[in-house]
Amino acid sequence: MKSPAPAHMWNIVLVLPSLLAVLQTTTAKKNGIDIYSLTVDSQVSSRFAHTVVTSRVVNRANSVQEATFQIELPRKAFITNFSMVIDGVTYPGIVQDKAAAQEQYSAAVSRGESAGLVKTAGRQTEQFEVSVTVAPNAKITFELVYQELLRRRLGTYELLLKVKPQQLVKHLQMDIHIFEPQGIRLLETESTFMTQELADALTTSQNKTKAHIRFKPTLSQQQKSQNEQDTVLDGNFIVRYDVDRSVSGGSIQIENGYFVHHFAPEDLPTMPKNVIFVIDKSGSMSGKKIQQTREALIKILNDLSPKDQFNLIVFNWEATQWASYLVEASEENLKRATEYASKIRAQGGTNINDAMLLAVKLLDSSNQAELLPSGSVSLIILLTDGEPTEGETNPANIRKNVQEAINDQYSLFCLGFGFDVHYSFLEKLAQDNGGLARRIYEDSDSALQLQDFYHEVANPLLLSVAFEYPSNAVEVVTQDNFRHHFKGSEMVVAGKLQDQGLDVLSAKISGQMHKQNITFQTEARVAQKEEEFQSPKYIFHNFMERLWALLTIHQQLEQMVSASGDELKALESQALNLSLKYSFVTPLTHMVVTKPEGQEQFQVAGKPVEADTQGAPSQATEEETENGSCRPRDSLHAPVVLGTKFRKDPKLDDAGTALREHKFPGLRGPPGDLYLTASFVGFNPSLNRLMGRIPDQPHLSTLAFPPLSQPPLCLPQSPTTTPPTMPFFPERNYRNPDLFSLLLDSTIPDELPQPAQSQHFPIILPLPGSSVDQLCVDIRSREALKLFEDPEQGLFVAGEYGKGGFSWIKVNIQKPHLHIHATPERLVVTRDRKNSEYKWKQTLFFVLPGLKMTMDKMGLLRLSGPDRVDIALVPMDEPQKGLMLLVHDTQHFSNRTYGELGRFYQGIIWDPPVGSDDTIRTLRVQGTEYSATRQLRLKYQEGSKGTDISCWTVKI
Repeated sequence: MKSPAPAHMWNIVLVLPSLLAVLQTTTAKKNGIDIYSLTVDSQVSSRFAHTVVTSRVVNRANSVQEATFQIELPRKAFITNFSMVIDGVTYPGIVQDKAAAQEQYSAAVSRGESAGLVKTAGRQTEQFEVSVTVAPNAKITFELVYQELLRRRLGTYELLLKVKPQQLVKHLQMDIHIFEPQGIRLLETESTFMTQELADALTTSQNKTKAHIRFKPTLSQQQKSQNEQDTVLDGNFIVRYDVDRSVSGGSIQIENGYFVHHFAPEDLPTMPKNVIFVIDKSGSMSGKKIQQTREALIKILNDLSPKDQFNLIVFNWEATQWASYLVEASEENLKRATEYASKIRAQGGTNINDAMLLAVKLLDSSNQAELLPSGSVSLIILLTDGEPTEGETNPANIRKNVQEAINDQYSLFCLGFGFDVHYSFLEKLAQDNGGLARRIYEDSDSALQLQDFYHEVANPLLLSVAFEYPSNAVEVVTQDNFRHHFKGSEMVVAGKLQDQGLDVLSAKISGQMHKQNITFQTEARVAQKEEEFQSPKYIFHNFMERLWALLTIHQQLEQMVSASGDELKALESQALNLSLKYSFVTPLTHMVVTKPEGQEQFQVAGKPVEADTQGAPSQATEEETENGSCRPRDSLHAPVVLGTKFRKDPKLDDAGTALREHKFPGLRGPPGDLYLTASFVGFNPSLNRLMGRIPDQPHLSTLAFPPLSQPPLCLPQSPTTTPPTMPFFPERNYRNPDLFSLLLDSTIPDELPQPAQSQHFPIILPLPGSSVDQLCVDIRSREALKLFEDPEQGLFVAGEYGKGGFSWIKVNIQKPHLHIHATPERLVVTRDRKNSEYKWKQTLFFVLPGLKMTMDKMGLLRLSGPDRVDIALVPMDEPQKGLMLLVHDTQHFSNRTYGELGRFYQGIIWDPPVGSDDTIRTLRVQGTEYSATRQLRLKYQEGSKGTDISCWTVKI
């Protein structure tokens, strides 16, 4: 290989955040750039994922063309290497201190060179992009390496690859190797682009400790159709897994003098909770936000355990408590609370300080009165979408007040709804008080995001967990004390062994569980553990030291959120030194990419943190925010490109002097979000501030543009407009009639559009073994019905029929644990308490143990598996706005099947046909008689309007 050629140094700042790897090359074949090879190789060992993405392109045009390498990365991952090979010459990436990179950026701008700062992030990913010019017939190889520690959430680890090559690729291959010495207990894959043809290119092999997943489609499999050269590959590929766990709940792995200790005891009783929900109902929460909050809160309340205690506080300019004290989560109290939650309306300002102090006061009074159960856990969950505008509005003072009131007795979790929220303030508020902050994205699944967060903290198992290792055996360990351990999560400690002949590494873990203290003992034989990682060729070797460094940096960055003064400087220095030593691109470093001489564009990619995701303000200091500025700490300013859209404060019209009405009585202005279109081109460090955050309900006379001398505005982007969300029903024991009625007591909004009246498909039940091979069923009832329940299949299906089809259908499968809630608008899938939303006609391919769930472009959702009844759902096109239910392989129904439709599998007795043309007969099942009529009916057939069949029809 040739030595590196003279090159200019170009800054590429990457910012990455949680378990998602996206490979996407955006150069299209039409400009002569041909991607002839695209590979991703991900090696996962002890939850540490090392991923290499390689793209090889050639310029087949007769002129110079631009080739772009673009990839979306997990937001918790760190890039550790990037390189380009052009005509045999390697142009490497170099990780630098961010300050040095900023100097180069500023120098390029001052010289008048083309320069760009890219800071883009989504809900799960961040984007990295590099463009270079390529001579005719020249080849170029891009290679990106990044690393991440997969975190356990709701019982599984998740690795996500987003595949979007945008053209057919001759050699496209993904290989995922997983090595877990503990043993692999569960392995699942999911894809949003997989077709039946592509499924043949997917292979999975697994033994006790290893798994290999390969996806290698041919050119023809990648095509949308035989007549199209466009690729069908555009979506997510997800791998989920979990490991076996010993009685001690933990496992120690050792490699090259470093160790990692994973600890997640599962078989412990859940500790009772005392939880106070503090809900923002200010004017900015009006509309969809408050609707989704009500939906989520009602579901969360119904998920409380009878051992829990709770209360509700809602606030705008003042705080109001629902009950005078914490109450038990009894059936009667939950009914009263859900009625109260369903009537929460949004108006007024935002008084966070008083609401938080009221929540603490409620817990204090119950504690003093000895009303909190022994061994219980007290939590405060705050949901807000804005900044404090009433009462005490200084964030520093609110932090001080809340921390002094809580006094380390309770834990505070803060949920920031949308991008108008002061997220860095919520991060600090939560971290001060033993909790964490989470952003809730404004989207159709916001209610599901709220539910998922609650599920993460719903089952506390341990408090005050401490890890101890022999002082003469280990050094430089990561965080070894944890305030909580929740079911479905995992605690991770990594460290370095001292340089001596250690035979056995022992560990003691102590904590508090319900009404008693508990201690776990674990030990690992060093030589044996070292040997486990020496021989396999399919793992990334010497990873344990990098795992320790990566985890240490993440924890130091988290501590920096609430640190100040000398402590902040020390943490920043330590994290920076580790980032440089291990070549990690972090918020403290940039990657400088060398390019061939003569390529003058100076590119800088920024690494945003959560506080500045999707255009929200970058990390602003508390002092800056209090003074009304959103100028980021980072001195690099993003260029504003032509046509960029900014989301304007929804309460301002296009003149910036009036409020829109939108449920604000008496206030002028059109409903809906307004946009400003910027026409500024290039780098502009002095971009004038256009507007500031406006209090929730100011007087019209006070609204105007701030002075032009104020700092630059940080404008959030517009949220995606999507249909209203529908609630999901928790899994219940449906054999219990009371619980079944609870399932059917839906919180579906009243405004759900009703299906239009028109001809509809009947439900066709195949009847294997009967003298009649199929039965057509018309449902006349407009009530919720239990359709099928088969305890041997572990299958439950319920639904409510409208004029043109089902208005909703719920499917519950016991093994594997899966719940589906379908409406004509969307599909919600719940897997082990984790919710995912899908749109109809969105390709889906989900492989679980013993079950496959697929959806095609026609919207046919199918649940199938060996020895299973095949259940399918299809959305009806207009004017038949409803769902259709299809069943196949009904020979697998047991003789214990129940339900309005399930009863027809309990042994049907047919009387002989009667009438002049033998078109009427009676059938008997379970002591009930039905009159059946032979009719010409329409049978659903994929890809057509249906097929006429002759079918015996009954009405129920």
